[in-house]
Amino acid sequence: MPDSSAFPRRTALRTMAGAALAVPVLAGPLARFATAASPLWHPDPVKDGLKAFEGVEADRGGAHPDRKYVVVEGNHYRFTIWRDDRDTTGGGDRQRTETKGMVQNGSALKMRNGETWTLSYEMFIPASLHGTSRFTHIFQTKTPATNEGPWVTLDLVRDGGVEMISARAYANPGSPSIAAAKLAPLRDKWITIEWTLTPGDAGAAACVIRSGAGAGAPIAAQGSKTGVKLPDQGDYVRPKWGIYRSVESDPADILDTYLLFRNYRANRK
Repeated sequence: MPDSSAFPRRTALRTMAGAALAVPVLAGPLARFATAASPLWHPDPVKDGLKAFEGVEADRGGAHPDRKYVVVEGNHYRFTIWRDDRDTTGGGDRQRTETKGMVQNGSALKMRNGETWTLSYEMFIPASLHGTSRFTHIFQTKTPATNEGPWVTLDLVRDGGVEMISARAYANPGSPSIAAAKLAPLRDKWITIEWTLTPGDAGAAACVIRSGAGAGAPIAAQGSKTGVKLPDQGDYVRPKWGIYRSVESDPADILDTYLLFRNYRANRK
């Protein structure tokens, strides 16, 4: 188990409507993750380090120059956030530790309208990272030229005492869920997230959430949606990973915490 001794382990809570829970058979475009070979993007943390991304967005106001926000830790990346961090956007109501984009051999990969992309990665969510009543994105997609979005997100949410992890068509009316699962069984272990994304003004998105590491791990939730607002706006759609959250949720849910990622893969159909 990854070392999380720098942060206290707390028990959690949270929710989100529209959950699409475990389905035993995976078919259609989502099945490609089991056999996809030679991905366009497959960074090695040791070899590529932070050059695997277009950039890091953390402590953009320079308030905490001694803090290490995104680092390589063995075979994975560690994203750390502190409860007193504040981003330069939002008037002090939010915080972020994120990487943006996909870079392979020095070139940025760009998802454009009409293309279909598959993205997968493994992620470790500790007990100290809670679902929240306001937004907590741990994956989002935006358009760099306009800075518009987020379009499609993966969120940690809460409604009452139940926490959920939810893939959402965030820019669509009501931010409907694409696939969702209870968060508690997915904590403190490596899980796998698999996306199929087709950018466009009325694009498509599918997500599989697996309860373990690798394409063969059991499915905790899966779902797909068409008519998804995911436009490149004449530029391209860029994925972002990390923790981007409002601090206006219950203070008990805004803790010093972290998120781990490994085994990133991306392919264009």
